[in-house]
Amino acid sequence: MGESTIPHFQHLMAKILLFLLTLLEILLCGQSKFMVYNTSQGIVPDKLNVHLVAHTHDDVGWLKTVDQYYVGSNNSIQGACVQNVLDSMVHALLADKNRKFIYVEMAFFKRWWRDQSEAVQDVVKKLVSSGQLEFINGAMSMHDEAVTHYIDMIDQTALGHQFLKEEFGVTPRIGWQIDPFGHSAVQAYLLGAEVGFDSLFFGRIDYQDRANRKKEKSLEVIWQGSKSLGSSAQIFAGAFPENYEPPAGFYFEVNDNSPIVQDNMELFDYNVQERVNDFVAAALSQANITRTNHIMWTMGTDFKYQYAHTWFRQLDKLIHYVNKDGRVNALYSTPSIYTDAKFATNEYWPIKTDDFFPYADRANGYWTGYFTSRPAIKRYVRLMRPNTDSLADALAIAQHHDAVTGTEKQHVANDYSKRLAIGYKEAEELVSSSLACLVESPLRSRCQNPVTKFQQCPLLNISYCPASEVDLVPGKNLVIVVYNSLGWWRNEVIRFPVTEANVRVQDSNGSEIESQLLPLAEKYLDLRNYYAKAYMGQAPLKTPKYWLAFTVSVPPLGFSTYTVSTAKTTGSTRSSVATYKSSEKSKFEVGQGNLKLTFSTDQEKCTNYVNIRNLVEEQVKLSYLYYSGYNGTNQKDPQNSGAYVFRPNGTFPINHEKKALLSVLNGPVLDEVHQQINPWIYQVGPIPIEDGTGKEVATQISTTMESNKTFYTDSNGRDFIKRIRDYRTDWDLEVNQPAAGNYYPIYWRIQLTRWTNRADGPQEGLLSGGYAMVINFFSQEDEPNLILLINRRLLLDDSKGVAEALNETDCVGGDCRGLTNVLAIDVWDLPIAVRKGVRGCTQKPRYPLSHFVSHDKLSRSHQSFLDHLNTVTVPKAMDEALNSNNRKNAMKVEMIDREKNKTWELVDLSKGKNLVGCRRVFTLKSKADGTLERYKARKI
Repeated sequence: MGESTIPHFQHLMAKILLFLLTLLEILLCGQSKFMVYNTSQGIVPDKLNVHLVAHTHDDVGWLKTVDQYYVGSNNSIQGACVQNVLDSMVHALLADKNRKFIYVEMAFFKRWWRDQSEAVQDVVKKLVSSGQLEFINGAMSMHDEAVTHYIDMIDQTALGHQFLKEEFGVTPRIGWQIDPFGHSAVQAYLLGAEVGFDSLFFGRIDYQDRANRKKEKSLEVIWQGSKSLGSSAQIFAGAFPENYEPPAGFYFEVNDNSPIVQDNMELFDYNVQERVNDFVAAALSQANITRTNHIMWTMGTDFKYQYAHTWFRQLDKLIHYVNKDGRVNALYSTPSIYTDAKFATNEYWPIKTDDFFPYADRANGYWTGYFTSRPAIKRYVRLMRPNTDSLADALAIAQHHDAVTGTEKQHVANDYSKRLAIGYKEAEELVSSSLACLVESPLRSRCQNPVTKFQQCPLLNISYCPASEVDLVPGKNLVIVVYNSLGWWRNEVIRFPVTEANVRVQDSNGSEIESQLLPLAEKYLDLRNYYAKAYMGQAPLKTPKYWLAFTVSVPPLGFSTYTVSTAKTTGSTRSSVATYKSSEKSKFEVGQGNLKLTFSTDQEKCTNYVNIRNLVEEQVKLSYLYYSGYNGTNQKDPQNSGAYVFRPNGTFPINHEKKALLSVLNGPVLDEVHQQINPWIYQVGPIPIEDGTGKEVATQISTTMESNKTFYTDSNGRDFIKRIRDYRTDWDLEVNQPAAGNYYPIYWRIQLTRWTNRADGPQEGLLSGGYAMVINFFSQEDEPNLILLINRRLLLDDSKGVAEALNETDCVGGDCRGLTNVLAIDVWDLPIAVRKGVRGCTQKPRYPLSHFVSHDKLSRSHQSFLDHLNTVTVPKAMDEALNSNNRKNAMKVEMIDREKNKTWELVDLSKGKNLVGCRRVFTLKSKADGTLERYKARKI
C-alpha cells in the first residue's frame, strides 16, 4: 500500500465508524419510523364490508395489437405493458401475504408463464394455492356476447380452462364479463351456470336500466337465461354501479391524479382522516343501492398495476386506517369471497330473464353499430374452426370484445386477420395431408408422404378458386372432396367457378349426378380481379365463365368424393336465363318445393311469398335504404355515429334505377334472381362517400301481417329471445332513438310471426332467416318492417376510445376502394334464391347405402350385431305394436312402473282446458353379440 492511499483509507474507516455509531444510537435510543399496516382483517358480520378486489382489465388487442400490449411497444398510442403488470403483481403479493389479486385473460398469462423460470413458476403456484392470486373467468379472452357463436365462446373458454387445469390444477369459479357491450342469455346459462360458475359479474348495462336497478336495489339478481332449462340454468349475477372501475378519487396508478393517503405527520399534506371520510362516504353511497352488508369495489381498470406497489401501498393504508376508524370494514377480497359472503346472507334476489341488449350509455349513445362494423372480419371468424393449435389461438383471440366486434383500430384488425390467415394455412395443410392419407392409404402406418395434394378455396366469396379454374382435358379430372364436421347427414348445394361448359359430375360410385351451370355475372368480374390482386399479389390468369352447382350428400363426421370431368355429349344443365326490364309488366315464379316466390317486375319491390308446408302466403317488399351517419361535432350532445355507436341522421331510400335489369336463372338444382338496384348495389359497395357523408346501408323487408310489434332473434346462434318494439321487460323505456334503440344482434335467425288474439299468442311463422348482424323493427304506415344493416362506412369517430373513423379500404397500386359486401343470400336466410324440392321421380334412392358401406373390415361379433339389427323391425304405429305380444308386455311394464313411481295420477279435466296428445315410441335393447335383451316402450 503506497503512502498516497493512507489518507483515503483513514477517511473510509472514519465513515464506517460513524455509520456503526449511528446505527447503535438508533437501536439503543431511537425509534424506527417504519410503519406496519394491518391488512389481515376478514369479514365482520355486523358491519358494512367493503370487498376490495385488485384487478386489471387487459384487452387482447384494441388500440394496439395483442403482442404490442404484451411487450409494451407502440406506446405512442397507449402506454400499456402486460408483462409489467404480471411481473410487478408477483413482487407486490410476496410483500404481504394478505394482499390478493385476480387475473382474467389467459392469452396474456400463457405468454408470460412460458417466459418464466421454474423458480418463478413455483412462486406463482404457491400464490395460487394460498388464494392470493385467483384466476377469474379463465378464458383466453373476454369474448363479446352479441356477434359471437356459442361454440366459439365455449372453445375459447375451454382453451383457457385447460391451461389452468394442466398448470395449476384449478378451475375458475366466477364469470367476469366486465367490458362487453351488452350481455346475452347464452352467456348467463351456458357460459355461466353450465360451466360451473357460482356467479357472473359484468359492467355494461343500459343507462336507464342501471338507474332503475339502483332505485330497486336490483343490480344483483338471479339470472335465468334459458326458459327451457328453468332453474337449473340460473346463476347469481351482478352489474356494477358505475362500470368496472374504482369509485371516483380512488385511482392509484403512478400517473393517476387521485389523492394518495399521506400518513407521515412530519410532512405536509397529511390527509388520513380526509381520505377515510371519503372512503366511508363512497361505501355508504353504494350500500344504499345494494342488498346485504357486502359491497364490492373493483380496484383497477384497463392495463393497471403496471407498477403494482403504487396500488397496494395505498390499499394497505386504506384498509388499516378505515378499520381503525371503525365505521365500515375494509378487506382484501376476490369475487369468490364476495360471492360466498352474499350466499351466506340467505337474501332474496330478484329474478332476471332474457338478456341485456341493446346497451346504451346515454340518450343518444346506443352501442348497436358494432353489430355490423367490419362485416368482413365477422364472416372470416365464422368460417373458421379450431383444427390446429395455431388456429385455435387465433380464433380465441378473435372472439375478444374489441376484435370480432369491429371496434379496434385498423392496424389491429389487420393483425387479427393475419393471425387467422396463418392459422387457416396451417389447418389447410393438415386437412390436405389427412385427406390424402385417407384416400391413398387406409392403414395409418403406410401413410408417410402422400402424393395427392388437396387445395381449398378461401376466396370463393369473390368468385375466385384457382383449384377449380383448370382446363379439363380427357384423362384429367377435377376431384372434389366435401367434409362434414357435424354429427348428422347433410345434403347441401355446393358451387365453384369453372372455365368449361361441357362438364359432368360423378359421385364416388361413378354414377353421374345432376348438376347445373350458372353464368358468372359480369359485375362480379371486376370485384374478383381487384380483390384477387389485393390479396394474392397478382391478377387471376384465367376468367371463369360459369358457376358449377350440384347437391352433395355427406355422412356425419365424414367426407364424400365427387369427380368433375369433360363431357362428350350430355353434361351439366345450363341455367335458363330470362332478363326483364323494370319498365315492362311481367310475372315469374321460382321454386318447385314447399317454398315459392312470385315476382312482379313492374312493382319493383313486391314479391309473393308462399310456404305450402306452413300454409303461409304473404306479400313481401324488399328494398334498400341507408342511414346517414350523425355528425355531432358542433352539437350540444357531441355523439357521432361510429364503430361502436349507431346514431342515424335520417333515413334515405335507395330507389331502383329505371334502366336496371332483373335476371332470372332457372335450373334443376337451384333458381336465382339477380337484380341491380343502382351502380353500387348489386353487391353492396364500395359505399360512396364523395358527398362527405358516412352511410350505413340496410335492406328492408316489409309485410302486411299483424305481428303486434313482436319478433324473435337468436342468442349467439342458440336460444330465441322475444323482442317488442320500443319496449323493455325490466323498466319503462324512454324512447330517445327509435331506430338505434330497436336494433338487436342476430347471429343465426330472426323470426317474424303472425299475431292473433288467441291465448297461445303468435301463429304461423313468416320469415326465418339469419346471417344478418342487426335488426330494427318499426312501423311505417302500419307496415311491419324488418331492417337488416349490411355494411357501414363512416367518416367520424364516436369518441369511445378508438380515435379512428370506421372507413375500411383496400388498395391495389394507387386504386383505393372501400370494402365491398357480396350479397349471396340463401333461401334459408332470406327469400331470394330458392332451392329445389325433391321431385316425384327421385323418391326412390338414387344412391343406396349398400353401394357405399362395407362390412369387410368389421370383426365377426360386430358383423353379427349389425346383421341381427337388420332382421328386427320396429313398429311405427300403435296397430303394428298391438299385433306383437312382446310389445304389449313392454307397454304393460312401463305402465306399472309409472304407477309404482307415482309419475302421474288420474284427475278430472279442468273446464276450458284441452288435452295434450302423446304417442308411443318403440325400440329394443340388444346385447353386445346382437342378440335381443328386451323390448322397450315409452310414452312421450
